[in-house]
Amino acid sequence: MAGDTTPTLAEALAAGTVVLDGGLSNQLGSAGHDLSDELWSARLLAERPEAITEAHLAYFLAGADVAITSSYQATFQGFARHGIDHGRAAGLLALSVDLAREAAARARAQGITRPLWVAASAGPYGAMLADGSEYRGRYGLTVSELERFHRPRLEVLAAAGPDVLALETVPDADEAAALLRAVRGLGVPAWLSYTVSGDRTRAGQPLQEAFALAADVDEVIAVGVNCCAPEDVDTAVETAARVTGKPVVAYPNSGERWDAGARAWDGRATFTAAQVTGWRAAGARLIGGCCRVGPEMITSIAGALGKPGRTRGTAPA
Repeated sequence: MAGDTTPTLAEALAAGTVVLDGGLSNQLGSAGHDLSDELWSARLLAERPEAITEAHLAYFLAGADVAITSSYQATFQGFARHGIDHGRAAGLLALSVDLAREAAARARAQGITRPLWVAASAGPYGAMLADGSEYRGRYGLTVSELERFHRPRLEVLAAAGPDVLALETVPDADEAAALLRAVRGLGVPAWLSYTVSGDRTRAGQPLQEAFALAADVDEVIAVGVNCCAPEDVDTAVETAARVTGKPVVAYPNSGERWDAGARAWDGRATFTAAQVTGWRAAGARLIGGCCRVGPEMITSIAGALGKPGRTRGTAPA
């Protein structure tokens, strides 16, 4: 956890802008690790934990203030399909937080003096299915059923001591409602981040209604979008800020498109660092990248936000 002299992430957001990391899978893939099975980067929690620490460290050294853990696709059900029992799965979920903490410690040993935070990732139900349904939502489950799916994993992640829970890549307002119920009483703040298409969630709900769910939830310190096209961020940031009055989180993909059937990316990158200043002006305070966004882009984002040379400084600006 953050020390007594380190601001909480909520305090940092009240003071200025915080830089998120980029795509963890992007960095792991660039390092030569195979992420082709259903567990995606979560498989390396069991097989190559050091690789995850190195990926987090690369982003801290590139200029990120926040590392998002490798638990996006880590669920009790998904691990069980790979022969990993409940106790071992809980240990791996907790390990995801420990690895990010270790990366922060290594970054400080290399001269990083600014505050560093750890966000424990909780991906949507569709991520566990590993069939692309996190980009559609509408799983045929009730809000209560989705809450029962998410709560045990969130309890384990919260107990591991992250600075914040990242409820991310949420495609459906119903699932957001379930997640918002599931984080109550855990004692750890959260951000809620939808994946969107245009001015709607992937499931088709208007963003104004989707963001409004989090407006009065005390646990939520930021709300916004991730894993979407960069072109969809502008409207989403404005809407999230207006509807909730909370700091906004924005970390889109590179602009390339994921083909779930082929399990490959196509198209070209459209995300540029120049876009982030407009997002900040509209209310974004947590800014970074998601899929196909690597350390070089995070360095460019930090520079565009007036945060070059990230080895010194103790407060956000």
